[in-house]
Amino acid sequence: MTTDSLPVNASQNGLRARLARFWEPYRSVPLLGWLIALLVSVGLEQLVGRPLAWALGMSKIPALFGIVVILDKPLLIPSALLYTILIYLLPMAIVARLLTGFSNRLARRLLQYPLIVSALVHLVLAYAVLYLWTDISDYRLLVARLTMIAIIVTLSLNVVNGYMGEFSCSHPGFMSLGAYTASVFTLVLFINDNRFGEAILPTSWGPFFFPIGLILGGVVSAIGALLVAIPSFRTRGDYLAIISLAFMFIVKSLFENLEVFGGARGISSQPDYATLPVVFVWTVLSVWIINNFVRSTLGKALNAVRDDEMAAEAMTVNTRKTKMVAFLFAAFWAGVAGGLFAHVLRYINPDTFGIRKLAEVLAMVYFGGLNSVTGSIVGAVGLTLISEALRPLEIYKWIIIPVMLILIMIYRPTGLVAFTEFDVKSLFQPKEAAEKGADHGAA
Repeated sequence: MTTDSLPVNASQNGLRARLARFWEPYRSVPLLGWLIALLVSVGLEQLVGRPLAWALGMSKIPALFGIVVILDKPLLIPSALLYTILIYLLPMAIVARLLTGFSNRLARRLLQYPLIVSALVHLVLAYAVLYLWTDISDYRLLVARLTMIAIIVTLSLNVVNGYMGEFSCSHPGFMSLGAYTASVFTLVLFINDNRFGEAILPTSWGPFFFPIGLILGGVVSAIGALLVAIPSFRTRGDYLAIISLAFMFIVKSLFENLEVFGGARGISSQPDYATLPVVFVWTVLSVWIINNFVRSTLGKALNAVRDDEMAAEAMTVNTRKTKMVAFLFAAFWAGVAGGLFAHVLRYINPDTFGIRKLAEVLAMVYFGGLNSVTGSIVGAVGLTLISEALRPLEIYKWIIIPVMLILIMIYRPTGLVAFTEFDVKSLFQPKEAAEKGADHGAA
């Protein structure tokens, strides 16, 4: 080591030590405390966000924490950074620190009741934060809904590509089946449409029957998955990737040539049934159900098939049935996501579910991490927000994101958060109790 490198290493170690000392008080803040602090921040933004933005020289409140403003108008970088510090970072740091004891006591009290009580409290707080944050602008609302739909799609694909260890390219096809099925269901039954005629049922019934349309879309997608699964799982190797890619193009071509569904022009005028609470509830359900699925006996059998199919068969695992069930299960949730997607954008066409959608979903899965519910959530949220934040860069955005993915694949081949279980109970535990338990175990 040269003498010139010693001061550099010393300064790096000093910076790490200062950051560690700064973060130390926040290590004992539970998730409940962070949600309360975030709720205070978005509430503060509701009260003083617009006057503060105008005072700092911005025409409106920054949409995505000032990143879009920074890239679009570099002269406003100090204003955007100061806004983010005053509205988000500083209030969250103060509130989380002041309420550490209270939030730990509240988390400990909630765990005395069934787990569903603690889960509901956390979900209500999370939804309140999301509602207040999206209430600022329609753009935030659209981004939030598309992000939650991306979580559902990424989770469902990770069941196949991560937990089952196969490589499937058919998810855009499953999404299109769900999107078209749910769209036709709502347009025929509840909307007076030029293509499908007068509504059969009263329009006011639509929001209540919308979940049935989503489930029907999921079922149609699962039936379509049989066309891929039956020939694919009789073989080994890369045949699933080839057959599933062919399936995606077949479905796309089918909808392009069916004039009853609008052909290449697609379908529009879907009712706005995929509101924020609806998408939020379906996202929570998908995370809960898929997490339980991959941690169940069938999920463990799926991991065994991925690691060594011959050994799994020797241990009496019905490998073909296991793969079929997992594949149909994943297709169902992709169909549900497609139905939500159609009613968020309120317009779909066959090109919506083409090769670009496939690349987007695959990038989210491998960016977040294989074999991990947490990784799927990180990948979907992270890549969606990064893509939206880089929108002002236009064509350069499609250079930066691929380079970033290449670097991830080089230095983290399995993704950012791979092979990590999503333990719901540990999320709700008070941090003081968790740290004492860890210290006692170490002793």
